[in-house]
Amino acid sequence: MRRVLVLAAIVLAGCSSTPPAPPTAPRTVTPPASSATTAATASPAPVTPQWTVGATPLPLRPDGFGQVLPTPPVLRNRALPTADRLPPPADGRYAATVAPVPPDVLARSTWRPSCPVASADLRYLTMSFWGFDGRAHTGEMIVGSRYAEAITRAFGHLYDARFPLEEMRVVSPAELNVPPTGDGNNTTAFVCRSATGQTRWSAHAYGLALDVNPFCNPYIRGDLVLPELASSYVDRGDVRPGMIEPGDVVVRSFTAIGWSWGAEWTTPKDIQHFSATGD
Repeated sequence: MRRVLVLAAIVLAGCSSTPPAPPTAPRTVTPPASSATTAATASPAPVTPQWTVGATPLPLRPDGFGQVLPTPPVLRNRALPTADRLPPPADGRYAATVAPVPPDVLARSTWRPSCPVASADLRYLTMSFWGFDGRAHTGEMIVGSRYAEAITRAFGHLYDARFPLEEMRVVSPAELNVPPTGDGNNTTAFVCRSATGQTRWSAHAYGLALDVNPFCNPYIRGDLVLPELASSYVDRGDVRPGMIEPGDVVVRSFTAIGWSWGAEWTTPKDIQHFSATGD
C-alpha cells in the first residue's frame, strides 16, 4: 500500500491509450491586475540548504507508512530555499502559461495508459511563486484541462499575497515507489495513484486535486501524520509561514473556483488538499 503525498511526496487520488496531442505553443495567461512588480534581481541571494530532502528513509509502520517522528529542529519553522528548475520571472511579475503536456514532460510524469484520464485531457502549467527564501521562482504543474486557467489565476492571487511555496514540480514515477522520508513539501496536482490507504483512484489521478505545502499542512488520520516528520505542524495554533488558515488567501482563491478544502473534512483532516470533486 503506498500513500501519495509527494510528501516526501503527495496525497493519494482506464486512461485511454490515446497518445498526447502534439505540443502547441503555450498560451500566456493574463496575470491578476495587482501582480507584484518587485524586480526578481532585487530578491535576496540564494541560501545554502540546511536540510537535504529525501535523504533519509524512515522505519516503516505495519501499515506501510513511515513512522511518525518528532519534527527535526531545522524543520519546525520550515524555510528551506527553492532550487530553480525553470528560469525565474524576469521582472518579478506573476506569469503563467497553459499548454498541452509536452511529450518529454509526460514521459517524466506518473501518467501511463492505465491512468483514469487521457493525456489529451491534461494541461501543463508554468506559474510564478514566491519561495520561503524570499525570491521569485517559476514552477510547473499538470492539471485537468477543465480547470487549467482557473488554477493559474488562483496561484496568481497567492503570488500577489507573497504566500510562500517551497517547491512546485511534476512528480516522477520513481517517487511513487521510494521508501518514505517524511520530509517532502512539493506543491503539486496530477499524480496517477490511489487515494491514501484505499484502492480507488485519487482525485489527483484525474488532475482534479492539488496539495499546497504538504509539510506545513499535513494529512492527519488518527495517529498517522503525512509527511511523517511534520508532526509539529499538527498544532495549527502555532502559525508559521506556508501554513493554510481558514479564510486566508489560499482558501479564498481555491474556493472561488469551486474547489473544496480537505481541512474541513471530519476525518481525515487533509489540510494541504484542495479538489474539484470534494475528495
